Amino acid sequence: MSHTVTCLACATLNRVPEAKLAAHPKCGTCGAKLLEPRVHDLDSATLRKAETRDTLPLLVDFWAPWCGPCRMMAPEFEKAARALSPHARFAKINTQVHGDASQRYGIRGIPLLILFRGGQEVARLTGARPAAEIEAFVRQNTKLPA
Repeated sequence: MSHTVTCLACATLNRVPEAKLAAHPKCGTCGAKLLEPRVHDLDSATLRKAETRDTLPLLVDFWAPWCGPCRMMAPEFEKAARALSPHARFAKINTQVHGDASQRYGIRGIPLLILFRGGQEVARLTGARPAAEIEAFVRQNTKLPA
């Protein structure tokens, strides 16, 4: 089985065989690492493409720089990204810069985590959370092994 993965640097679709997920695959177009154990900044267009096309779980943090809880949660979100890589990807989108994202996803408050997989929204989690809760949320909603 292979996975469809959007390069979060150039928005190109890539196919990655299941057996190669842990082998640090790179984008066929720009050479960026596809499954880095870190959080990626997204724009609205890349998010829409990844949300609809990726087969790996994608957890997106909707945040803003003026939001204290958002800034507090950022290091915890990074920890969870490292823990679940390469089986899930983590990204964030600044709702102050990309206001259309707030409207598109019906966001009423931040921080808000939305989990996407296989072209659809799987689940939402509101409020600042520690890394362990974020990891458990992803595992519970995607059936990733513990």
